[in-house]
Amino acid sequence: MSTVNASQQINEAAQYIAEKINVMPEIGLILGSGLGVLGDYIEGATVIAYEDIPHFPVSTVEGHAGELMIGTIAGKTVVLMRGRFHMYEGYAPEVTAFPVRVMKALGVKSLIVTNAAGGINLEFASGNLMLISDHLNLTGKNPLIGANDAELGARFPDMSEAYSKRLREIAKNVASDKGIGLVEGVYAGLLGPSYETPAEIRMLRIIGADAVGMSTVAEVIAARHSGIEVVGISCISNMASGILDQPLSHVEVMETTDRVKSQFLELVTSLIVKI
Repeated sequence: MSTVNASQQINEAAQYIAEKINVMPEIGLILGSGLGVLGDYIEGATVIAYEDIPHFPVSTVEGHAGELMIGTIAGKTVVLMRGRFHMYEGYAPEVTAFPVRVMKALGVKSLIVTNAAGGINLEFASGNLMLISDHLNLTGKNPLIGANDAELGARFPDMSEAYSKRLREIAKNVASDKGIGLVEGVYAGLLGPSYETPAEIRMLRIIGADAVGMSTVAEVIAARHSGIEVVGISCISNMASGILDQPLSHVEVMETTDRVKSQFLELVTSLIVKI
């Protein structure tokens, strides 16, 4: 995909969405596996199926509704993705990050990314909410590979603060005020779709990862390239391979996210108020 085509496709998708809404969003949300429940609390929502948006990919994973919602949460205008795209579905990294580009074109300045992740830090437990302090991109892929469009961002974007320190402080203060337990750590993004082996989890712990998942990093790289401020929250949906004597399954991921949804909802909605 050439940069000319990419910019054109971004603008065509944004224009299609803009024609269906009255107010432009300032906050974007990407909801991971089992976390789309937040969409039930959006007010005055315009709902658009991904398949109807020009150039949008389609989500194929259970627990991802596959629709874009624009409306208000806690008085703020938001654009919310119920379900995201993954490289393991066969999408190129720039395609998985395409909705972030469209959000930027719609006027989004802040992005809340969420995901379900496996816990690597032995002090974590299933059901913890983890504020992402940083990430390790271990997918072997990057959405910025290829010719750079200077209108979208710099050729070599700074990633020293991929996850906004300002927004992380707000999230910690909100969690403290609401009595919500919030751990903090580094998210390792892997390609998937197979879960990691116990040996891979031991390696990830050694190099500094606290949680592991199969999404998020390409979206965050594109967001920072675009000048969007990012805050990330992982739901520790299971302890990673080899920590507990039990197999891993997507069913467990969905069950855990359902169990912690009330805390997740309160944290994210309260965060939106403060952004």
